[in-house]
Amino acid sequence: MKKIWLAGGCFWGVEAYFQQLKGVAGTNVGYGQGQMKNPTYQQVCSGTTGHTEVCEVTYHEEVISLRKLLEHFFRIIDPVTLNRQGPDQGTQYRSGVYYSDEMDKECILKFIKEQQSFYLEPIVVEVEPVNNFYLAEAYHQDYLQKNPNGYCHVNLRLAK
Repeated sequence: MKKIWLAGGCFWGVEAYFQQLKGVAGTNVGYGQGQMKNPTYQQVCSGTTGHTEVCEVTYHEEVISLRKLLEHFFRIIDPVTLNRQGPDQGTQYRSGVYYSDEMDKECILKFIKEQQSFYLEPIVVEVEPVNNFYLAEAYHQDYLQKNPNGYCHVNLRLAK
């Protein structure tokens, strides 16, 4: 099993999307890449913590590859818009791919380089080692399963 951390705007939709994919064993939403220890949702939304909303994806690499996960990720984000996805704006909504396995970095950078040919503007997706990932509050976990009519900027049908 491997893990990758994906930031693509509001983490509710990112999580609900990736939960649909064969080979994804589990997801958690949380806050990553910031300076504050154990931030709250309100603190992250203030824009002062440096954190972004992140979905941790645990997957079976023999069933779904990192490249395939990245293909799905790029279906649901706007990779050339900084600090915004859909109507959500702020540094906590920036897009990023965060890894713990240094071998994944090469795959991620190669994929993004290939994707750049499809865009006129530069891709602004962060690619960094995962740093300071803290689980979000319990009510954020599996939010759209618990609240099927909840807000979501992601087209969840694209997973099929």
